[in-house]
Amino acid sequence: MSVLTYLIPISLTLGAVGLLGFLYTVRANQYDDPEGDSRRPLSPDWDDQPKP
Repeated sequence: MSVLTYLIPISLTLGAVGLLGFLYTVRANQYDDPEGDSRRPLSPDWDDQPKP
């Protein structure tokens, strides 16, 4: 049972770090363009052929 005294604070700390990381990405506008990635391959500006 003494192991739980270590595991519970560690798991709460890791959960808080994950939540803070997620909130940082939301505030940094990382999720602003969900449609852009789906349309980018169809654009002629994005070509995967090497230039000569």
